Amino acid sequence: MEALISAVLGDIVSRAVSAVVEKCRKQTTAKEDLQRLHHLLLRISAVVEEAEGRWVSNRGMIRQVSMMIKQMFKGYYLLDSFKCIEKKTDDEEVSWSSFAPSVFNPDKRFRLLSRNTEIDSLVIGRDNSKELKRVVLSLEQMVDDMKDFAILLMSYPRLTHQPYGAYLYLDKYMFGRQMEREQAISFLLQAEPLVGRNLGVLPIVGPRLIGKSTLVEHVCNDERVRNHFSMILFYGGNDLKDETAMTFRDQCLIKHQNTASGEERSLVVIELLGDVDEGAWKKLLQTSEICMVRGSKIIITSRSEKMVRVGTTEAIKLRCLSKEAYWYFFKMLVFGSTDPEEHLKLTSIAMEIALEMCGSFMFAYVAATLLRANPSARFWCRVLKQTREFTQNYNFALGEYHEDHMSRYGSGAETQRGYEDGELFLIHHSHQIGPDAQSEVPRITMVNLLSGTWSPMARGKFEVLCWRSLIPPYYSYMYSCEVLHNKNTRPESQR
Repeated sequence: MEALISAVLGDIVSRAVSAVVEKCRKQTTAKEDLQRLHHLLLRISAVVEEAEGRWVSNRGMIRQVSMMIKQMFKGYYLLDSFKCIEKKTDDEEVSWSSFAPSVFNPDKRFRLLSRNTEIDSLVIGRDNSKELKRVVLSLEQMVDDMKDFAILLMSYPRLTHQPYGAYLYLDKYMFGRQMEREQAISFLLQAEPLVGRNLGVLPIVGPRLIGKSTLVEHVCNDERVRNHFSMILFYGGNDLKDETAMTFRDQCLIKHQNTASGEERSLVVIELLGDVDEGAWKKLLQTSEICMVRGSKIIITSRSEKMVRVGTTEAIKLRCLSKEAYWYFFKMLVFGSTDPEEHLKLTSIAMEIALEMCGSFMFAYVAATLLRANPSARFWCRVLKQTREFTQNYNFALGEYHEDHMSRYGSGAETQRGYEDGELFLIHHSHQIGPDAQSEVPRITMVNLLSGTWSPMARGKFEVLCWRSLIPPYYSYMYSCEVLHNKNTRPESQR
């Protein structure tokens, strides 16, 4: 009896001590929580990088990696936001006591541009400290749960090359679509059921320039996919309405042919702009099921979400990156291997620029090139001002994709010379060309126009290179532009 009482008392004391320790652990300062958050993110990043370097086929583990990546992006966004607010608060206290108010003071200009923004809403107070603590506790639980996951991860083979491992080469790998890539590859390698259709169809839908072609190209270049299919065909017509089985095959481009494969499975990639005629699609599908052997697959991409209905599996819907993921991407483009903590004022301005760009990959590359060339707070504030005016003029909101509007609206933005000369830079429409037509790429770039480094400046309408992609399919993206010298003159579409 005494032993039982002693055991019960010991358990009560142990629980009480644990509760006190847990309470003390939770009573930490914001600075301590930021340090813990930083260490947790480093551990999660290491596991994510290891997972991206292995052939993980289990869907449950793929979803778990996706969750880790999402939480990692949120954690880094919160970490950078808190540090920038701390730095900004310190600078404002110094500037009020040490500087006279002046429109030429970069610190004051920075404060004016940053007022009433989403980042400013993260003022460190009681509520946000609680949010920081909540995130830290959540990530600690995730790290504890990662132990078994890491052991299972080691059982999967390594990739022959690791395209996601080195963040120093961010412009040379596909960012933010790893899980969609694995979802598509898993579908392609999956055996078709013996009963029913013998031809699987995967729709991939999303706005223009969101990365549909890039995703498909990376999937088709995967070694597992190339070994699985004897032939990969590509069709790039606008629709299928007038196509017969014979003309469709003639219009297809052979992207890959595996003569060593004993199988006759084929993969057909169909790239459409919009919806497809229901009758034409059914006719083509019926013919394909007769002509193509069991195990063959079709990937069909389109801007129209109506194409989801043609799939035999869950469609992949590409969306803008979350603001946290986009900031991680943009930060790496701008700062590279440089530690952003060494330039917190510039980091704060860059965060606001990233929020204004609404998830556009091309805008990110152009802005990053401009910012890297001139690492001064005054110039970065000017880029922020231009970007903010652009989004306000055309009523963009977070989650809207810029390039979806570019074809409908002329886009005005003052060049660097425009502040002195009153020039207005207008974008009329955009188009892209493949690597086989590189001779058509103009010498003048968007960065040249915005920085005023091209001399002599072009007059009237002309084409500029916005961005040349360094990853498959190696497209070059160009805009038809115009420089007007009367800043009060605007096209009718903008009046």
